[in-house]
Amino acid sequence: MSAVKAPEQLHAGLTQRQISMMGLGGAIGAGLFVGSGQAISIAGPAVLVSYLIAGTVIIVIMAMLAEMVAANPSSGAFSTFAGQAMGRSAGSTLGWLYWVQLVVVIAAEATGAAAITAGWVPAFPQWAWVLSFVVILTGANLLGVRNYGRFEYWFAVIKVAAIIAFLAFGALVLAGVIPTPEPVGFANLAAHGGFAPGGMAGIAAAVLIVIFSFGGTEVVSIAAAESKDPAGNIKRVVKSVMLRILFFYLGSILVIVALVPWNNPAVAEGPFAAALDVMHIPGVGFMMNAVVVVALLSAMNANIYGSSRMLYSLGQRKLAPRAVTHVTGKGVPAKSVISSVSFSFLAVGLNWIWPDAVMPILLNVVGSTIIVIWAFIAVTQLILRRRADRDGAHLPLRLWGFPGLSIATIVLLAAIVVIAMTDPAARTQLLLTGGLTAAIWVISKIALRDESGDSVDA
Repeated sequence: MSAVKAPEQLHAGLTQRQISMMGLGGAIGAGLFVGSGQAISIAGPAVLVSYLIAGTVIIVIMAMLAEMVAANPSSGAFSTFAGQAMGRSAGSTLGWLYWVQLVVVIAAEATGAAAITAGWVPAFPQWAWVLSFVVILTGANLLGVRNYGRFEYWFAVIKVAAIIAFLAFGALVLAGVIPTPEPVGFANLAAHGGFAPGGMAGIAAAVLIVIFSFGGTEVVSIAAAESKDPAGNIKRVVKSVMLRILFFYLGSILVIVALVPWNNPAVAEGPFAAALDVMHIPGVGFMMNAVVVVALLSAMNANIYGSSRMLYSLGQRKLAPRAVTHVTGKGVPAKSVISSVSFSFLAVGLNWIWPDAVMPILLNVVGSTIIVIWAFIAVTQLILRRRADRDGAHLPLRLWGFPGLSIATIVLLAAIVVIAMTDPAARTQLLLTGGLTAAIWVISKIALRDESGDSVDA
């Protein structure tokens, strides 16, 4: 029998500062710059409560991930942990679901950015922009994790700087330091139907939109495995980054609903642009579009990284073809990177044929996968923590309030799903996601049973 080749390893090339900025950048994306307008139009100023609820959930989810990553760093992160807690088919299902989600989202983000830039240079068609973005960011990921980290760091710096500048100008306008044609204060928070014009139903409905804005932060649990001190880095990142994210979100939304009446049609179309228009800052339209393009490309860059590392991990655990575990001399799983962006090249053709229909279709396919992923993470942490406590295992980082907080998070996620089922659009997404999850689980069970001649989960 020939010797089994040792698995090829990734390089520990990411710094704690880069991982921190990845966490910030992953959450500050198009969901905040664009999607927040829809949430405001549903809940009014009470959308602040919606953001507080969703923000609390993601802080707990990230603390759960930090506990598991600190104990066992892995490029498969939550997929690896789910396999340890509930069997290989659970780990396979979560890993492939996450990968499919990111593969589709990469194409959607490239399409969204191209839709904006094509308006700047009409002679350069949308499909050509998509191709350019895919090629450039794929190249950045193939150059090595250090170069990826640098790209993502500066992408995140631009987004964070934009948010800080927005908060600073907004505070000065609200304080009366920067004059406006009409006096601006906090009257809009109670005018136009009150603070919560849609009542609890409006707040709950907005949560369904808001919660998806925080998707992307989980990439830090994957990135930690490619740093020199995974346990220490994930601990520092979660403690510092999550509170900053909540501050940026709540602060930005407070400025918007204070400056602009929540029922102003401009808020739904572009909330940040509507607020900046009140501040009378020249070139606001182009400036916000540029920030949105950066946000989309940053998220796309992070998702190419996250999807390739998840596929690499699946390959290492024999849940994907072994070929995807090949690592270049620069420590890059090149075949995993290429596989993860392959669908985006198909999207180039789709943008050529149906430039206005591609993005809505792509987004609807994976619209609610983040709920399933978070639920898996919460259940996994509950199982593994109880197992560790029973066995007396040492955990470098421990979630506070266990098990009550873990159980409460699972119940809250279940409640969000129940509420979502009352909305036709959300119900369609949930059913599609449920069908996709079930299909992946069945395929995983069959593949694992065929691999061993019996169920490997038994």
